[in-house]
Amino acid sequence: MTQPNYILLPVNPVFITFSFVVAFLLNFLPWGGLLGVPDFVALVLVFWSIHQPRKVGIGLAFTMGLIMDVHDSVYLGENALAFTVLSYFAITIHRRVLWFTPFAQSLHVLPLFVLAQALQVIVRLIVAPDAHFPGWLVFSQSLVTTILWPLATLILLAPQKRAVDKDHTRPI
Repeated sequence: MTQPNYILLPVNPVFITFSFVVAFLLNFLPWGGLLGVPDFVALVLVFWSIHQPRKVGIGLAFTMGLIMDVHDSVYLGENALAFTVLSYFAITIHRRVLWFTPFAQSLHVLPLFVLAQALQVIVRLIVAPDAHFPGWLVFSQSLVTTILWPLATLILLAPQKRAVDKDHTRPI
């Protein structure tokens, strides 16, 4: 590892909530039928499932999936299933992923995003009798979400990093 290990401050639960609210607001924007628009809720969910698995877990992932189901007007449980599986596998690999740099971490989370999106496509194909495979280009959303991983890591870990020039009057 080329970068130094930092001891991070404890995460504030209010900041976790704030990051999810911002992710929901970004997902709620009227993107229309654009291909490659990242799933910000999935990105934040995987990030916090890897960095704080005891605070953000499968139950929260299921709840957020239901909210996204209602918003997207899709089959109830489609996003809930995808987010639950996404959170489960993120928690499963969280100890290994944290040893890598954010760019290498993005290679570890890419299969998670592809799996979650594949589950959504499979559910649509199974449930809808006249559904057709939307094409491989639909998985560009997973690729764009993965590309945003290092930026999300930088932004979401910023409040936890200690000051470089330590103030000697503070105990920490």
